Amino acid sequence: MAQPVDHEERAGHAPANGARRGRPGYDQETLLAVCVDVFNRHGYDATSMGMLAEELGISKAAIYHHVKSKEELLSLSLDRALSRLDRVVADARATEGPARTRLELLVRGSVRALVEERPHVTLLLRLRGNNPLEQHALERRRALTRELEGRFENAQQEGGVRADVSARHLARLVFGMINSMIDWYRPERDDADAVADAVVGILFEGVLASGDAGDAGDVGGAGGAGGAGARGE
Repeated sequence: MAQPVDHEERAGHAPANGARRGRPGYDQETLLAVCVDVFNRHGYDATSMGMLAEELGISKAAIYHHVKSKEELLSLSLDRALSRLDRVVADARATEGPARTRLELLVRGSVRALVEERPHVTLLLRLRGNNPLEQHALERRRALTRELEGRFENAQQEGGVRADVSARHLARLVFGMINSMIDWYRPERDDADAVADAVVGILFEGVLASGDAGDAGDVGGAGGAGGAGARGE
């Protein structure tokens, strides 16, 4: 069970940031963090407000002081994840230079966004589109994939990325690699910058040692990434 932490209200002071509060000890931010953790462990649809109240150690009425419904908790979390990813896209678009530079910035930024907002991105990636809110979030996620696909196309046109593998496949393979981090990334063990370096290194240089680079073309030519069917979004 989550343990509330002491805040200014315990001393009779109003919260400085104006956040809505239920029972002293939780503001909306800390309450959302606990609820998202429960969603990720049990599944959003399988989680009831009663389960959330039990985990928080407060009444359902206290939760409703912060949010109107379980769906609002989902909306807050998804907006947190998607807004962070939208900023990555905006930064890449605003960067001058060759298409490959903007592509690398988008890939690195996506890794950082997942690390910084991992619980919220995890919830986003596990959506099934069971309601209009989820469907809208999934469409925003598809737009991010199309953005990455467009970056690959631009880099291919400039000659910065090999053109024998479709941009559509490349975008989904790269996001698949990044998104897998929700299952194995641990901040106490893994360095985010090192992971970003690894993703970019594999993307632009492959995994073969430099002396074996001449054999890399055989992989794609034999029906490798370019010929494999990628699951579309």
